Amino acid sequence: MPLTIRALPHPLLDPGAFLARLVTSVTDVESPRPIAPPTDDAVKAAVRDLLRCGGFKPSGRSKPASEYLTAAFAEGRWPQINPLVDICNVVSLKSGLPISLVDADKVQGELSIQIAPPSTTYVFNPSGQVIDASGLVCLYDALGPTGTPVKDAQRTKTDEHTRNVIVVVWGTRALAGRTAAATRWYRELVQPFATIEDVTITSSSS
Repeated sequence: MPLTIRALPHPLLDPGAFLARLVTSVTDVESPRPIAPPTDDAVKAAVRDLLRCGGFKPSGRSKPASEYLTAAFAEGRWPQINPLVDICNVVSLKSGLPISLVDADKVQGELSIQIAPPSTTYVFNPSGQVIDASGLVCLYDALGPTGTPVKDAQRTKTDEHTRNVIVVVWGTRALAGRTAAATRWYRELVQPFATIEDVTITSSSS
């Protein structure tokens, strides 16, 4: 059965998604080099508008993950973690869109995309730091937020044992065609060491 993500109504969200199943160890894969992103304040503004729709404030430590990558590249401190994460970061940097990378074997139950209700929090790093995601558009499983445009949940992040990953590109309708282009390029970069499966995103009112 193809993986399905149920998406609740959202005025701006234009998500892209796919499932990748590794056929070789990522340690045998060379990480791609980051490509300098174009200077485009319109992209930054459109992504922030996407995150504001539910009342979330995308600034300071809660800014979109793509903005962290742009700053890291400009300051010469580009992160290299493992090829899976590195590819995610390269595509996010070039497209200007936040991207979630989730271990498919760690999620519980059905998946949905929805706005986090008030008082929603989750741990986002190994040291136990918590983010308040109230009003943020999130990928949910039965236990709560997993992937988000700001910080993915620690409990479903990839590690050295990861074999199957869910990718969600957090695009906006205000940037026509950008989600599809970023998703297509991501799939091409992963294809040499993984089989790719489409993910169906269905609209739902509840």
